Amino acid sequence: MKVTILDDYVDTLRTLDCFERLADHDVTVWTDHVADTDGLAERLAETEALVLIRERTPIRTSLLERLPRLRLISQRSAFPHIDVETCTRLGIVVSSDLHPGSPSYATAELTWALVLAAMRDLPAQVDALRAGRWQTSVGSSVHGKTLGVFGYGRIGRVVASYGATFAMRVLVWSRPESRERARVDGYEVASSQADFFRASDVATLHLRLVDATRGIVSADDLGLMKPTAVLVNTSRAGLIEPDALVGALGAGRPRRAAVDVFDHEPVLDANHPLLALDNVIATPHLGYVTREEWELQFATVFDQINDYAAGRPTNVVNPEVLTQARPR
Repeated sequence: MKVTILDDYVDTLRTLDCFERLADHDVTVWTDHVADTDGLAERLAETEALVLIRERTPIRTSLLERLPRLRLISQRSAFPHIDVETCTRLGIVVSSDLHPGSPSYATAELTWALVLAAMRDLPAQVDALRAGRWQTSVGSSVHGKTLGVFGYGRIGRVVASYGATFAMRVLVWSRPESRERARVDGYEVASSQADFFRASDVATLHLRLVDATRGIVSADDLGLMKPTAVLVNTSRAGLIEPDALVGALGAGRPRRAAVDVFDHEPVLDANHPLLALDNVIATPHLGYVTREEWELQFATVFDQINDYAAGRPTNVVNPEVLTQARPR
């Protein structure tokens, strides 16, 4: 099959052991990002199987209708960036391993790295040392502080365990069934969302972005945070009300934010409002980007292509398409 991989920014996939699983296919890898429909339609004109790296490129109806040779989209995890109904109408199979029960340890680890970096003001200290200055600020310990975990799913649960290991008070806020799981695991549950933000010395977000969670963190919530607090977001930027974080940081509540996600990615404008703030640590959506994580993820993504080519599609999220799929 003619396989196209989009958005492999640093050309990593070809260096993974699992890439050998595509040996029987004609593979094209694109390392830059194209957002416009015309450019994507030209790139994908001959593509039969499309590999996506999470949500880096939305695959919408206007593009899908211009790809008559496309038969399979293969990826991993949630798929809000794909117009699945259009895929079904056009006979395109969407295969995506939702990996139930398997957290992204890479994302949890980055979350914890950002927690420590923000509490100890590490980026500013590194920059100062390189500029010939010594000890320009005094950080804070996490020991004994309150770690607020908003969203107690696969990743939130791991992050909570990290907080407990560092002797933090772990406070959880989430939907009712997740709060009950947190209680069973021995963690404290906030009495309300407002109480969660008031009490947290570090608040970290671990929710999926769906209609019900878009903008779930409001400017009022952020305004309740302590003037010494830190907000960490390695989940999705859209969880926070538009422009609320910039305004809250300017008002000094919270004191600092550490973010790995943005409303529109990739961010290539150095004048982005968050990047202009001294009290923001920002990383370019690195949460799931480790070699180990990618070996795990793309072994499945590539297996899905081979399974489709063999006539037995797996992890199909639109099974009704199988009676009308485009011929192999």
